[in-house]
Amino acid sequence: MKLTRAYYASSVSGFLACDEDRVLGALTAASEFAVDVLQRNAWQQEIRLLRGLLSPLGPGEVLFEFVVPRLGKRIDTVLLLRGMVFVLEFKTGGTDFQRADIEQTWDYALDLKNFHATSHHRVIWPVLVITGAKGRLQRGQLRSADRVADPTLVSADRLGEFLQQVLGVAAEEAMDDAAWQSGRYLPTPTIIEAATSLYRRHSVKEIARHDAGAKNLARTSEKVASLIRHARDVSCKSICFVTGVPGAGKTLVGLDVATRFQDAASDLHSVYLSGNGPLVAILTEALARDRVLQERREGRKVTKGIARQAVKAFIQAVHHFRDEGLKDPSQPPEHVTIFDEAQRAWNLAKTADFMQRKKGRVGFRQSEPDFLISCLDRHRDWAVIVCLVGGGQEINTGEAGIGEWLEVVRTTYPEWHVHLSSQLMGSEYAAGDTIAAMAGNPRVHIDDDLHLGVSMRSFRAEHVSDFVKRVLDLEVDAAASLYREFAANFPLVMTRSVDSARRWLRRQARGSERYGLVVSSQALRLKPHAIDVRTPVDPVNWFLNDREDVRSSYYLEDVATEFQVQGLELDWVGVVWDADLRHQPAGWQHHAFVGDRWQHIHKPDRRLYLKNAYRVLLTRARQGMVIVVPHGEPEDPTRTPAFYDGTYSYLQSIGIREVT
Repeated sequence: MKLTRAYYASSVSGFLACDEDRVLGALTAASEFAVDVLQRNAWQQEIRLLRGLLSPLGPGEVLFEFVVPRLGKRIDTVLLLRGMVFVLEFKTGGTDFQRADIEQTWDYALDLKNFHATSHHRVIWPVLVITGAKGRLQRGQLRSADRVADPTLVSADRLGEFLQQVLGVAAEEAMDDAAWQSGRYLPTPTIIEAATSLYRRHSVKEIARHDAGAKNLARTSEKVASLIRHARDVSCKSICFVTGVPGAGKTLVGLDVATRFQDAASDLHSVYLSGNGPLVAILTEALARDRVLQERREGRKVTKGIARQAVKAFIQAVHHFRDEGLKDPSQPPEHVTIFDEAQRAWNLAKTADFMQRKKGRVGFRQSEPDFLISCLDRHRDWAVIVCLVGGGQEINTGEAGIGEWLEVVRTTYPEWHVHLSSQLMGSEYAAGDTIAAMAGNPRVHIDDDLHLGVSMRSFRAEHVSDFVKRVLDLEVDAAASLYREFAANFPLVMTRSVDSARRWLRRQARGSERYGLVVSSQALRLKPHAIDVRTPVDPVNWFLNDREDVRSSYYLEDVATEFQVQGLELDWVGVVWDADLRHQPAGWQHHAFVGDRWQHIHKPDRRLYLKNAYRVLLTRARQGMVIVVPHGEPEDPTRTPAFYDGTYSYLQSIGIREVT
């Protein structure tokens, strides 16, 4: 069956020969929603306008309401003319060009370029058309290497003039326009986009890449779902561990499973839990905002408060689940729990301390993994725990790591079945000894499908996370080799100036692409650069609000630390590197700023947390990154240039390009 992404698609000649009412009827019949008078009138204006100007432009294709799955929206009109793609967004009755409309039009073009296979090698012209004014034409420049032009802003009466200008300059090589819409759509959504789409009951297959390199995302999700069904069918208790490189889609797998089994009345009902407070807050707010918007589009009204309550039924902070388990000793309503970033669960010492100080429970003798497993173990028939594990991402004191989960199962819950990712033996997971102790146990199963080996975050360069690992592990040659491989597709540059980094980020971003500055939570001597990590940032405003809001990441004033950005991403990232982690001839030196001076960090676990903090910061970018290593200040003993120069020289030795 032919793939149809558009409500109406035809050759130019077929469109011109078709009666206007038939085109309108096809659009109305294909619409997923009731077509009101405003929409009908808008379509009529678009049809009449294009019928009046396409005839002299030669052969091509016309597509109305072309669906863009990743963005959950539709492009008003796509024209394929002489090998070029024109993305037309109409604002019927509009008399001026609004910033949000310009960004939306640009976003459509960028989405096609990045994720639509038959658009990769074409010139794409985003065009915003207003119908309530005349005589307006501001032609966008074709200046970007990926051949996506800046948006053209034009009134309807000059649209034909613009098209003739562009088509008269040069023609692209002959391409099969009729096959264009059938091109594979291979999206790489942000976690917020993915969560929103999944919450609307789309599947992970609809919103994730389907190329061979990323096919294991859907495969892993299906594997976890099958383990849940199997546990239910045979009445057993299972725990499975899903691993993956940074940005590979572990959270996406967890959300997919949670939304598959979202029905509270089903015995497969599951809940997605995370100890990452900012991630939970951001996802909850994003889904609530989207729910309000969707209801409004369908003529219904729902308050954000009600929408938030609905979201909380399947996305929760792990501490809320834990507290409920403390208050109520009965079995939880869910048979399935998905713990994201399970390596961050608390060890016995931190859990016991918290229970005594905050809950008044003296002598509490369970680590957080132990207690959470005990809650699910209250079910007499079956239960499943899914642990999503990031390697080398423990960033806070008291985080137990994945070894604690395995040790608890081995010693306290031996009847549970254990399904392990085949990569869990890696040094970054620190679980090798415990896994070795479980060797030969018939209840322990190792499965390749539980590992996600390809980063989905940096869709321009899947090896960025490996590059960051090599940089932090001081493997200069390997890091340099990887950098040469991806530098052309994934801009990664460095500078000594925070202001230069800000300018670079603003130049790179197009449309609504999000950018921001991130720093280590220990970066306490960046205050001379107007960066103060002790000033709390609201991650919801920082990640979700638009560029008009001074609290948003776009303003490049507030910075986020590893605690706010873990599990999330931006299109373009500026990492400002302070003197807490310094490169010296002997390797990395780890420091904490205490009082009025830097002090060496001696404890191995605190050194690891600092290194992992930079691992998190350096793996947040989807499209490109700038690293800032300040010059320092000779007159300031807390910022002497020697604290910074070694790090900058080390990055130079890898070959990272410098910008000023």
